[in-house]
Amino acid sequence: MASIMEGPLSKWTNVMKGWQYRWFVLDYNAGLLSYYTSKDKMMRGSRRGCVRLRGAVIGIDDEDDSTFTITVDQKTFHFQARDADEREKWIHALEGTILRHTLQLREAETGLVPSVQDFDKKLAEADAYLQILIDQLKLFDEKIKDCKEDESRRKIENLKETTCSMVESIKHCIVLLQIAKSTINPVDGIYQPSLATPVDDSAMPTQTTLPTGSGPSGPSSGVASPAHIPIPSHSVPDFSYSSSEDEFYDADEFYQSSTSPKHHIEPSGTPAAAPHTADDTALKRPDTTESLNSSMSNGTTDADPFDSHDDRDDDGEGESVEEHKSVIMHLLSQVRLGMDLTKVVLPTFILERRSLLEMYADFFAHPDLFVSIAEQPEPRERMVQVVRWYLSAFHAGRKGSVAKKPYNPILGEVFYCHWDLPNEAEESAPLPETVSDGPVPWSSANSVRFVAEQVSHHPPISAFYAECLDKKIQFNAHIWTKSKFLGMSIGVHNIGQGCVSCLEHDEHYILTFPNGYGRSILTVPWVELGGECNISCSKSGYSANIVFHTKPFYGGKKHRVTADIFPPNDKKSFCSIEGEWNGVMFAKWATGENTVFIDTKKLGIIKKKVRKLEDQLDHESRRLWRDVTLNLKLKDIDAATDAKHRLEEKQRAEARERKEKEQQWETRLFHEDGECWVYDEPLLKRLVSQRH
Repeated sequence: MASIMEGPLSKWTNVMKGWQYRWFVLDYNAGLLSYYTSKDKMMRGSRRGCVRLRGAVIGIDDEDDSTFTITVDQKTFHFQARDADEREKWIHALEGTILRHTLQLREAETGLVPSVQDFDKKLAEADAYLQILIDQLKLFDEKIKDCKEDESRRKIENLKETTCSMVESIKHCIVLLQIAKSTINPVDGIYQPSLATPVDDSAMPTQTTLPTGSGPSGPSSGVASPAHIPIPSHSVPDFSYSSSEDEFYDADEFYQSSTSPKHHIEPSGTPAAAPHTADDTALKRPDTTESLNSSMSNGTTDADPFDSHDDRDDDGEGESVEEHKSVIMHLLSQVRLGMDLTKVVLPTFILERRSLLEMYADFFAHPDLFVSIAEQPEPRERMVQVVRWYLSAFHAGRKGSVAKKPYNPILGEVFYCHWDLPNEAEESAPLPETVSDGPVPWSSANSVRFVAEQVSHHPPISAFYAECLDKKIQFNAHIWTKSKFLGMSIGVHNIGQGCVSCLEHDEHYILTFPNGYGRSILTVPWVELGGECNISCSKSGYSANIVFHTKPFYGGKKHRVTADIFPPNDKKSFCSIEGEWNGVMFAKWATGENTVFIDTKKLGIIKKKVRKLEDQLDHESRRLWRDVTLNLKLKDIDAATDAKHRLEEKQRAEARERKEKEQQWETRLFHEDGECWVYDEPLLKRLVSQRH
């Protein structure tokens, strides 16, 4: 047997509920990862089980540098290497093997592998057929409109329905062709890693020579040559298997029954969405444009100068699992494991209908909790309230259970909004007196006012600021988002920090943000948070440590968060918090008392108010992305893509013009201060000016 790597790994098993030592052998020719209870058993040929690698997907967890998964045959197997370097060697070798066996075509036995040009030709043909069918659909629409006979109309509608199915099938074929083309010509060369130096230690993975006469082989320099070796199909099992039921794997969520562990819905969970019916096609349109405009304005009248409607996906729950699988296939056609996603062009139809700048405003979905920080009489209570507001700030960001991506903001894009505090909304006059300055001068002094700006394109940095004039509290933050493809998930590192300033007490609370993860991207994507965050106040000495726990693959709950609040110069916390960041969190105090710290299910989200589109400036988020949002609502993906492309091209043209004229981009509302971005006219600065 020709193997390119062998050595020990740990594999999760169910009987012992833990990691079990196994000796693994990767067979490059057969496309198999076999495992044995020991090296001696391997020498005697007593195989415990194997994982078939054709069509497999490798996944890694950004929070853990030693574990990885292999998903194939509707199962997910979990492995643990000794350290990050050892995991990397295994992943590189596995990727090389997966590359070859995923590309198995009829020509593989004769040594023929299609070229990039072959794929381009087939893609052009498929695209031409797709365009013909799309044109035919337009003709069907016209004929249905003009047809007066019911029988003829039904026949045309049946033809149209069949054509729609053909359109979706061809789109699916185009995706598969793109994936195959990208696999033989990787965009970032991930499948040509340098050959790891063999290590004599038997406890380390080792690489051996394939019988090709070309020296050491593996997923690097040996990829081209071994691809021409015929693969004996009789030596490859139809499915991955284990000789014992103690071996642990996850079943693919898409194929599970209601009794499977991963199908179980936790009390705080949401049941899976029901698939669309055949009539719910992507070509469905609202009856009139008037109804669309009505839905975008949320029924506000001319007397109401603000739009409280959330321009996000309010129909995302109804989308089927298959649709999301197609979305991820589009994504997989462009990316490879560990690849930076910053410059990857994502399909338009996976977009959430709002800008990332607007999503950051969700930090203040509970503005009453934010302003109450300044109302606390003692530093200890103020720190506790900062933590309470912080932990309430994440659940409002996701309206549905399906994860989608907000628009990448355009350089210079801004977003303004404000929240009327609950007591003011109930007792104030219909049009409260507005302030004359600040980030949102059309709001009142008792409102929480918010502004965000995209201050940098490379790297992508967003800055945002909020304040309440009456309570003399402000918040300034910047976040640099760095995305990475992790195989079965997408990780977004939120690099940056925020600062809550209680101006009456001259206290500044510095805080950091958790990372975000899009999980289960081959089924129905969902979002979780992960990482350790800190909050500290240098003046009072109080601090807090907050950990967002990612769900372990062997049991455990989703969305767990733990936190500890510490007094000055003391390593023993006076308050420990545990729960779910999108559910209930409980506090255990040093006195022994246990209380509900915060219950997000019972917190009413206060809707933000945004000026109507006709009153906004051209560079404000909702007006800037209006055509994209409108066409996504219409489910006209082509028109939405064109509108998005126009925005991006305009941004590129402006960048080229600045480069030619040797001009630097000038931000609108924020400026750089060391490693931070700060608002030009913060409340503190304005109050100081008034005193003088």
